Amino acid sequence: MAERMLQFVRLSQAQPEKRDVAARRSDFGEIYRYEQFDTASAPQQASRCSQCGVPFCSVHCPLNNNIPDWLKLTAEGRLEEAYEVSAATNTFPEICGRICPQDRLCEGNCVIEKGFESVTIGAVERFITDTAWERGWVKPPRPRAELAQSVGIIGAGPAGLAAAERLRLRGYQVHVYDRYDRVGGLMIYGIPNFKLDKAVVLRRWQQFEQGGIQFHLNCAVGQDISLATLRERHDAVFIATGVYKARDIDCPGSELSGIVPALAYLTASNRSNLDDPVPEFASGALDAKGKRVVVVGGGDTAMDCVRTAVRQGATAVTCLYRRDKANMPGSMREVKNAEEEGVDFAWLAAPDAFLGEGAVTGLRATRMHLGLPDATGRQQVAPIPGSAFTIPCDLAIKALGFDPEDLPRAFEEPGLPVTRWGTLKVHHRTMMTELPGVFAGGDIVRGASLVVWAIRDGRDAADQIDAYVRAKAGGKLAVAAE
Repeated sequence: MAERMLQFVRLSQAQPEKRDVAARRSDFGEIYRYEQFDTASAPQQASRCSQCGVPFCSVHCPLNNNIPDWLKLTAEGRLEEAYEVSAATNTFPEICGRICPQDRLCEGNCVIEKGFESVTIGAVERFITDTAWERGWVKPPRPRAELAQSVGIIGAGPAGLAAAERLRLRGYQVHVYDRYDRVGGLMIYGIPNFKLDKAVVLRRWQQFEQGGIQFHLNCAVGQDISLATLRERHDAVFIATGVYKARDIDCPGSELSGIVPALAYLTASNRSNLDDPVPEFASGALDAKGKRVVVVGGGDTAMDCVRTAVRQGATAVTCLYRRDKANMPGSMREVKNAEEEGVDFAWLAAPDAFLGEGAVTGLRATRMHLGLPDATGRQQVAPIPGSAFTIPCDLAIKALGFDPEDLPRAFEEPGLPVTRWGTLKVHHRTMMTELPGVFAGGDIVRGASLVVWAIRDGRDAADQIDAYVRAKAGGKLAVAAE
């Protein structure tokens, strides 16, 4: 190990190179030149790992990935074994390697970060799994024995898919129900191509179907099928719908045309890039081409919106956020990418009113200053009197986060308990709701969060569902008849 690892003292950190700014502003291709992070550079970067006794990268990873282990295997050129170790704890390592905020999680807590810069964990993770796909090491989730018991999963996003794969490997008949026409949830319709190429998600859909997971798309629970029917049909049900209800601000002028929620804007762009007919995009209502754009918000969704607007040909793009750069909730890498691509940031500014007659023509905002921390530890913000200013805009996008929909009403199941925030209430050890056999996880339980946390919840829920079904069957499950 001493010869191959601990190379951080002589090798500098090297992230995958980015494409030229002018080139990446003109299309929706992934911005990193992943092909340059190859079988030579990836093992070199992996060899920088210090193999520390208490790996903070694993501790701060929601999936507790065995990161030092697969870094060591990569450094030794044992890529298939590295893939097996990575896939043992992560259902979608190639997706996490692309979109996880590594600067806040694994890489941000790397032991060698102080003084030597962290190991490029995300890039190596992506490289390992992309190599596994190229060489045919990624196999459909086929069980050794088929069980008679079935599980219904509501939602084909990361939590639902992670649970589906884990349950399928144990032999369950898995049925996934989703109201949209493709598998992937926000990974398909919310995250732009320049961060996550849709082919990366769609190949997982194909792989899961080959493994026997059955998908029922364009199927909205509560409309096309009831939760009660699913409970009768399956031995257990897992709710992983995510959160899609856009948060709003009560500003004068909000009724003007040209003011849209972030998800509607991103979905229209992603559908257009998938060659779907999108009337609102074709009409220009959800297309930023030739427009002055203002995005209100400071999270990763806001960064997705501003960078999408740049690629659509907006004449000016401004991000308005009421705190400063250091207090933004989104990834600093995404902020840096947006700055490189020409996005202007109006820090410490909050919206007062949308201006215009019939259609929005501007946003009036007030300068803010940071005060003392509140009960959550974040600094409070307060307006600076007499500091109002106006940003001209033809398209205003609200990227203020997401809240859960009213699932008890949507599912026509008043017995489905919710918290005071509207998320589903579960017993956190079992992940089961008050309805026997109905489990929940992902954003619909924890609130809007990261894809990696949804994967964690899906995998944990699968374990709890398996334990519940086995206990209900007296410890022995029936094998399906051939």
